[in-house]
Amino acid sequence: MSQKHRWSVILDAGSSGSRVYVYEYKTAEYVKEKDDANGLERLPKIKTKKKWNYKVHPGISTFGEKPELVGPGHLNDLIKFAEDIVPKDEIEDTPIFLLATAGMRLLPEYQRNAVLENVCTYFKRNSRFQLPDCDLHIQVIPGETEGLYGWIAANYLLGGFDKPEKNDHGKDHNTYGFLDMGGASAQIAFAPNATEAEKHANDLKLLRLRKVNGEPMEYGVFVTTWLGFGANEARRRYVEHLLEASPEAHEVPDPCLPAGLMVMPSGEPIEPDSAEASGKKPYLIGTGAFAECLSSTFPLLEKNKPCDDPPCLLNGVHTPAIDFDVNHFVGVSEYWHTTHEVFAMAHKDRAYDFQSYQKQVSELCSRDWEDIEKDVAKEKWGHKVDEKTLEEVCFKASWLINMLHEGIGVPRVGIEQGDGAVGGHANKTNQMLDEAEDRGFLDPFQAVDKIDGTELSWTLGKMVLYASSQMPPAKDAKAVGFGSNIPGLKLPSDFQFPSGEHELLPNTSSGSGKESKDWHDQLLHSSYSRQVPGLIIFLLILAFAAYLLCGRERRTNIRHKVLTLTGRKPGSPRNKRRKAGPLSSKLFGNSEPTYDRVLEEAADPDEFELSDVHSEGRYSDSSTGSYDHPNRTGRTSGMATPSVRGLSPDVARGSPKRGIFDNTSLSSAGSLPHGLGITPFDRGGLIVRAESKERLAPAPSSLGRSRTGSPRRSPLISPLKESVD
Repeated sequence: MSQKHRWSVILDAGSSGSRVYVYEYKTAEYVKEKDDANGLERLPKIKTKKKWNYKVHPGISTFGEKPELVGPGHLNDLIKFAEDIVPKDEIEDTPIFLLATAGMRLLPEYQRNAVLENVCTYFKRNSRFQLPDCDLHIQVIPGETEGLYGWIAANYLLGGFDKPEKNDHGKDHNTYGFLDMGGASAQIAFAPNATEAEKHANDLKLLRLRKVNGEPMEYGVFVTTWLGFGANEARRRYVEHLLEASPEAHEVPDPCLPAGLMVMPSGEPIEPDSAEASGKKPYLIGTGAFAECLSSTFPLLEKNKPCDDPPCLLNGVHTPAIDFDVNHFVGVSEYWHTTHEVFAMAHKDRAYDFQSYQKQVSELCSRDWEDIEKDVAKEKWGHKVDEKTLEEVCFKASWLINMLHEGIGVPRVGIEQGDGAVGGHANKTNQMLDEAEDRGFLDPFQAVDKIDGTELSWTLGKMVLYASSQMPPAKDAKAVGFGSNIPGLKLPSDFQFPSGEHELLPNTSSGSGKESKDWHDQLLHSSYSRQVPGLIIFLLILAFAAYLLCGRERRTNIRHKVLTLTGRKPGSPRNKRRKAGPLSSKLFGNSEPTYDRVLEEAADPDEFELSDVHSEGRYSDSSTGSYDHPNRTGRTSGMATPSVRGLSPDVARGSPKRGIFDNTSLSSAGSLPHGLGITPFDRGGLIVRAESKERLAPAPSSLGRSRTGSPRRSPLISPLKESVD
C-alpha cells in the first residue's frame, strides 16, 4: 500500500502576528491504487482542521532591531505546535515555509534580511522539518504573490478549477476574483474576460498547476497590490490629515469615531497623566457622523494620481477593466471581519448588501459611546467583540465601502447592477442557482471566511500550488509555478517554483522545445548552487586524506611537481622555510635542506661527533635497502642527503644547490680551506651523511684534509686519520 498522505507546514507571518497552518494532501499513488477516477481528474485533495492552526503575537516585523530573538521569542511555540500535529515519522519529509507579508515589507532592507537569516538558522537548528532552500521557503512575498495565492485558494474551494461547468459565469468564464485587505496592504486578483486578457496579456501572471493524473492546468491572472491601503495604514494616513487640517486644535473632531469617544491619535485610551490629558498634545473626539466619515476617507483612495498606463483604479496603478458580468469577487480578512463580526453575526452566510450594510453602520456609529460600552459588556455582538473592535469599526466600514464601490468599482447591490449581472444566469438550473445564492457567489462581491468549513486563506493557495507540483507529471508536462506571461514553451526568467525540492520533468527531445532539466541547469539553479560549495569542500577533504595516505616520498614528489607547475623550483630561496616540526615534516616531506644549511646550523665544530658505523652494507650501492634507489632520499633528523649512486637532480646537473660538500662551497664558508673531497665509489663506497649530533659515515681513504677546527673525531676511526695524513 502506497503512502496515503503527505504533510506541509506554512507560517503566515503577518503584520499583527504569525499563524502556523498544518496541511495534508493525498498522494497520486494512493489515489491511483483506489481507482478513484474523479480524484485523478482534479487537483490534489487538501485537508486541514480548525485545530491545526495557531497564532502568536506580535508580528515578526517587531524583531527588526533584535533579529536574534525571533527564534526563541516568536518561532519556538509555532514549531512545537506543528510538530505535535505532524506524525513523528513524517516530520523529516514535511517541508516548512515561512512567508512574511506587509509588515516585513515596511522594514529597512538590512533589518528584513537579518530577520530572515535568523529564521532560517533557527529552523535548521531547532526543527526537523524539511528545509532545502531558505531563499524559497523563507521569504517576504510581494503583495502580488499574496494575492495570487488567495486567488488559487478561492477558486480551489469554490470549484472554479475542478468544476468549471458548474461555475459558468458566461462568456466562457468560470473563475472567481479575489480581494484581500490586511493591516498594511490590499490586493486584487482576477482573470480578465477574453477581450481584456488579450489586450493586457503582458500584464498577466502565468500560473501553472497540475492535476493528480499529471495533466497541466494553465491560467492568466492579473494581480496587483496597494501598499498603504490596508485598514491600519489607511487609518494612520487619515489621522495625519486630520491633525494637519487643525494644527492648533487641542481637541480634534473625528467623524469616524462613535459619538463621545476620546482617544489619542494612535487610537489608545487617554491616560489621566498623559500629555493629551494635560493639554500638551492633541487628542481625537468622536462625532459619530458616518456620512461625513465617508467623504473624509474618499481622498485616501488617491484617485487623482496620474495614470501612466490606463486604465487605473487606485493610486495610479494600472488595472485591466473589470467585467462584473463575469468577474464575481470574494473578499477575505478585513472584508469579512468588518462586514460580519458586528453587523451580521447571526447571518454569517448572508450575501453582502450595500444598502443594508450602510444603514447598520450609520445607526451604530451615531450612538453614544457610553451606550455602546454597555452593550459590549452584555456581549450583544458575542464574546469575541470587544471595545477595541467597536472603536475601529466605523472607520474600517467607511474605508471598505469606499474601496469596494468608489475604488474598485463593485456595483452597489440593490442600487446599481452591471449589464446582465443577474439576467445572464437565467439559463442555469434552479439547483445551481440555489447552491450559489446560498453563499452569495452570484453577486459581484461577497465577503467570506470559510467555504465548506475550510478557511479561505492565501496559505491554502500556496499549499495547493505545492501539492500540485508533487503530482507525477504526464508526458511533456510543464513545470508547476508562476511567472511573467511570456508566450512560448520556455520558462520565464522570473518563474518561481513552489519549493526548493524541484520536480523532475520528463526529458524530451531537444527539438521539441519542451522544458527539461539538464545537469548544468540543475546545478546553476539556486537550490542546487547552494549545495556546490559543500560538495567542493567534501572533495577537497577527500583529496587531502588521499594525500596523507600516499606516504612521505610520494608526498614530496607531489609537492615538487606542484611547485614546478606553479613556476617555482623546489628548494629555491622563495620556498625556504624555518625548520619544520615533526608533524609538518611527516605531512609535507620537508626533509631535504642543502648542505650549506647544515654547516650554518652547526657553526660550532665542537658540536659534531663521528659515531660508529653500524652497517657498511646499509649505505653501499649494493644494498638492497630503501637507500639503494637512485631517486630516494636518506632519512635524517629533519634533513636528507641524496644517495651516492644516484645523486639528486640538482647535483647531477651541477646546480648551485649542491647535495654534497665541495671545495668551493667550503672555502666560501671560510671554515675548511681545502674542503672535503668526496667522490662516489663503486662497490664498498660509503655515503657521507652529515647529521647534527648524530653520525657521519666515513669513506675509506677518500677524505680531504681538514683544519684543526674540524669536528672532533671518535677513536673508532683513528685508521682514517693515518690515511689522510
